[in-house]
Amino acid sequence: MDKAVKEVFNEGNLRANAAYQAAKRNITIDPITRLEGHGKVDIYLDEKGDVERAYMQVPELRGFEVFSLGRPAEDMPQITSRICGVCPTAHHMASTKCLDDLYHTQPTSAGRKIRELVYNTFVLEDHALHVFVLGGPDFIVGPEAPPAERNIVGVIGKVGLEAGKKVINTRKRLRELIAYFGGKVVHPVLGLPGGVSKRLKPEDRPKFQELAKDGVEFAEWSNAVLKDVLLKNEDYVAMIKSEAFTHQTCYMGMVDDQNRVNFYDGKLRVVDCTGKEVCKFTAQQYRDFVSEHVEPWSYMKFTFLKDRGWQDFAEGPDSSIYAVGPLARLNAADGMATPKAQAAYDEFYQVLGGKPVHHTLATHWARVIEMIYAAERIEQLINDPEITSEAIREVPTKTPTEGMGVVEAPRGTLFHHYQTDERGVISMANMIVATGNNAARIAMSVERAAKGLIKGGHVTEGLLNKVEMAFRAYDPCLGCATHSLPGHLPLTVNIFNHRRELYRQLRQG
Repeated sequence: MDKAVKEVFNEGNLRANAAYQAAKRNITIDPITRLEGHGKVDIYLDEKGDVERAYMQVPELRGFEVFSLGRPAEDMPQITSRICGVCPTAHHMASTKCLDDLYHTQPTSAGRKIRELVYNTFVLEDHALHVFVLGGPDFIVGPEAPPAERNIVGVIGKVGLEAGKKVINTRKRLRELIAYFGGKVVHPVLGLPGGVSKRLKPEDRPKFQELAKDGVEFAEWSNAVLKDVLLKNEDYVAMIKSEAFTHQTCYMGMVDDQNRVNFYDGKLRVVDCTGKEVCKFTAQQYRDFVSEHVEPWSYMKFTFLKDRGWQDFAEGPDSSIYAVGPLARLNAADGMATPKAQAAYDEFYQVLGGKPVHHTLATHWARVIEMIYAAERIEQLINDPEITSEAIREVPTKTPTEGMGVVEAPRGTLFHHYQTDERGVISMANMIVATGNNAARIAMSVERAAKGLIKGGHVTEGLLNKVEMAFRAYDPCLGCATHSLPGHLPLTVNIFNHRRELYRQLRQG
């Protein structure tokens, strides 16, 4: 190859490589497994440079329903706990309850109490994770702080080293209780159809009673920290109440027979944006009330109230979109089942102007109120004389057919539904996770935040964190699974001008 030809060849290679790199920069969605949590936000501007539309796109590769087929049903609590490394106990418990229904059995009284004890422990420690590590830093450290400070290290810098140790040590002790019953924390082996696999030995109860007492104190302290940070900062209060972070939709949450919040068992209650009850149903009735819609721009499905039909992303009293999670649970309930949580619940609505509260960022405060309830419920259960009973399981004897189970995961309502043949081998599995239930409202939150923040084509680095805050309040699977120590979420924001040309691209992750 002579010199002239070689130069042309090299120039061609350079141009091809440049084109490839440019194209690669524009590829902003990678359909990897949903636990990686990659997200993409596309923002379209009008001729004035204001936001016309914004889309949050999520590559939700949902394979668990498919490769559950042909598996023995009793394996499902272990299989489905692998869906998420952040909330395995939620899937484990929803699956176990589904097996109760599938095998036409009920857990013994002690078995049920042990399940609820473990589950409330999980909710308490998981909520603490979000408050102090994932969502809380935006308020404790500040939404405009450098990304490297918006994390647990920055939180410790603000609240002090001893407070940081308190958070870490309390979560460690709570996880030890889960591991005591489940063998391990991340993928517990506890639930069986008709009960649990391990009892509480009487000699081991005192240390957990001490933990329960400390847990209540920790939850109240967390509430005091959050109130001190939020309510004394006028800018934070204004941001929480701002139109950019407010939606009037329906709300769904599990309630007991007195319409009080319950994480483990009860009926699903839905209220509209005025607080009026729309419906109440059991896990076995979920298909009569919940349906799923598909949009061409996201892998995630969007749930809605079946009777009202899909009405696009519309708000108001007739909206078919509902939210789940801490704020939704408080809005859907008439109160809390424990005294200290009830007092915090009353203060929440008094400060924020009455019920229901529609401010998405108020979810962080609602989450801390749920921490108080979970801690008080742990204390009630660990001090129940029946908790050390040896009667921890009722062995099923009936032929399995079909079952549904539901729990309130920390991030919202979680449905499991299985069908089997007469041998108990899975022939159909369906799971609607909390982030799926919240998908429509999350999409609305991202668009509203973008419209409220971007004017005249002016974009700042702070936009990324504000957009993240719009969906981080929901504690979605993609946020929890990918939030790294430097405070980054693998997120891409594409901004297009009125000619649909890529105007600017902001990337984090």
